[in-house]
Amino acid sequence: MPELPGADIEVGEVRTYPYTIMTSHVIGYVGPVTQAERDSGKALLAMPGFRIGKNGVEKEYDETLRGEPGELQLEMNARGRVVRELARHEPVIGKDVKLTLDIGLQQIVERRLEKEKSAAAVVMDIYTGAIYALVSHPGFDPNLFTYGISQLDWDALNNDQHVPLLNKVTDGVYAPGSTFKIVTAMAGLDSGLLRPQETVYCPGHMDLGNHRFHCWKRGGHGAVNFVQAMAGSCDTFFYDLGKRVGIDRLQMMAKRLGLGKKTGIDFPHERSGLIPSRSWKMATRDSAWQQGETLITAIGQGYVLTSPLQLAVMMSRIVNGGFEVTPHVRMGEHDMAGTIPQGRSLDFDPAHLVLLREALSAVVNESIGTAHSARIMEPGCSMAGKTGTAQVRRITTAERSDGIMANEDLPWKERDHALFVGYGPVGAPRYACAAIVEHGGSGAHVAAPIVRDILTACQKRNPAAG
Repeated sequence: MPELPGADIEVGEVRTYPYTIMTSHVIGYVGPVTQAERDSGKALLAMPGFRIGKNGVEKEYDETLRGEPGELQLEMNARGRVVRELARHEPVIGKDVKLTLDIGLQQIVERRLEKEKSAAAVVMDIYTGAIYALVSHPGFDPNLFTYGISQLDWDALNNDQHVPLLNKVTDGVYAPGSTFKIVTAMAGLDSGLLRPQETVYCPGHMDLGNHRFHCWKRGGHGAVNFVQAMAGSCDTFFYDLGKRVGIDRLQMMAKRLGLGKKTGIDFPHERSGLIPSRSWKMATRDSAWQQGETLITAIGQGYVLTSPLQLAVMMSRIVNGGFEVTPHVRMGEHDMAGTIPQGRSLDFDPAHLVLLREALSAVVNESIGTAHSARIMEPGCSMAGKTGTAQVRRITTAERSDGIMANEDLPWKERDHALFVGYGPVGAPRYACAAIVEHGGSGAHVAAPIVRDILTACQKRNPAAG
């Protein structure tokens, strides 16, 4: 190098993501420093070509992973040659961030979702909140961002109708459909307005004023009690219960179970969803709450919006004995020690939780259950849960009289969302799993088998967890 005084060859490091699409929404990616970030005053960010975390764990734990830069002060002569070293401060290498993900389970979930156009699923520990798998499909290859993504690739990702850059587990919010009946049931039990053995007759609809609210089962369920109504997902039963409970109790119970607010997961982005209330409607729509809106809220339609992660948190709180739990992806002391942190009690009556778990088991394991065909047949494994099918379009009176169009006959964007939230094993729960297939159709026939396969894999990979 004598001919190039002051020039040196330095070895640098760049990010590489060996799991590519599979972990894209958990790990995130790195990208160039923006002008606003460069103006923060940190000298390291002003270095040409420097990359920082832009999403996922890369962004959430960017400074932890980055470490601290070193410093070298040199005395130079007029020709640019080094005379002597004045001071040296060695750099501090960034810390590793160990995640709670089970990469084998992550692979299983990714493969299970890849045949769907747009879907998401998450598995968490109901006691510790550790996330064992989190997949939003389709994903993207974070390696595209390492050297700067091309305009062609960027446009392809942004113009894809299946939104591969969106983490649907945390940032996707959807009408929860009948999975919300868990909230309605707990509101009824907690208020004393739901008596387990009382029956409601379902002729296939419920009339309120001059409006008719239909049950999904056109001929009706007949007389059903609570467990039977939950197992068969009888809309009429929950219309009636919602009417008695009222929107205020529904809203308070939903919040108590973790819906309508951020879960606190250690990600840089998360949407809170929406649980409507009287004050919310007046503030946003400038109109009073109507009783009919309470009925459709009771079955998870209308204004209600939740994320798959929130549904998993809701289920965890129901089956862990009624304690708060915060999902997380960074391995903590409790995770490494195998201990269970004590969350705040939600003050549920244990008898109500037992009854609700019985009803959720009936959904899957009794012949009248909507998810009976998706039950786990593997010896030593089991699950319970709740199906959900959320409409994304309004069905007109004329269409009802002529015959409702089958999902497969509709354009993809007009088909129902398929949801299922479940837990396992039934006798000694440890895992909660929520899945959504966008415009997939029936929750019982599309989402429930996905959760079945995931929870089966969880229990086979760790049979002693229960």
